[in-house]
Amino acid sequence: MYYTNEGVSARPSPKDSPALPPSPTTAPSEPPRDCPLCPRLVEYRRENQSQKPDWFNGPAPSFGDPDARLLVAGLAPGRTGANRTGRPFTGDGAGVILYETLIKTGFATGRYEARPDDTLQLVDCMITNAVRCAPPGNKPLPAEEATCRPFLTARLAALPRLKVIVTLGDVSRRNVLKAMGLSGSAAPPGHGVEAALGGYVILNSYHCSRLNTNTGRLTPAMFEAIFRRAREIIES
Repeated sequence: MYYTNEGVSARPSPKDSPALPPSPTTAPSEPPRDCPLCPRLVEYRRENQSQKPDWFNGPAPSFGDPDARLLVAGLAPGRTGANRTGRPFTGDGAGVILYETLIKTGFATGRYEARPDDTLQLVDCMITNAVRCAPPGNKPLPAEEATCRPFLTARLAALPRLKVIVTLGDVSRRNVLKAMGLSGSAAPPGHGVEAALGGYVILNSYHCSRLNTNTGRLTPAMFEAIFRRAREIIES
């Protein structure tokens, strides 16, 4: 089913004191390396720094092509994934199926080896997260999502050729919609559901977590179909 601002439609062609969050109109597209905005996440970052000082331990920057027409939006860095390596979806199980699928559908080249100095490069694609710092238990609080949202809004604005946003999971979907100034319910959830909103096509996918792939909720074929559809929209 396809949704637009007007409703159903046919498919279109295309532990410190908290600091004040940046305005959506003035925020940079990437937070500073030592971002102080979310006290709970800062405390968790410091715990990880003390335990694993050789890890990245900071807001994971977006990765990919600055002229991308496709943006993949995840939820937040995993503790042993991007929080360790500094690159989204690098070092945890979800990255394997994501990068393999991007290579297969022409949105990446090289070889994914679960480290930031491998030969992987994204083509016409960028990957970001709704929340840039790793949260305890992989679950950011709603207030943390809201505080980090101006960076997501700025990231969207910094991609001049952006046409399609693939949201990985329902929390990502809601945050992308809110970053666009819309209600989190402006487009419904559901794997494969598309919505033309704010000048973009939002394309929902189940998250590529190990839980979803191991249980069969998300199969490689289902995931690949999302990116083949993104390719169709981009090239139309």
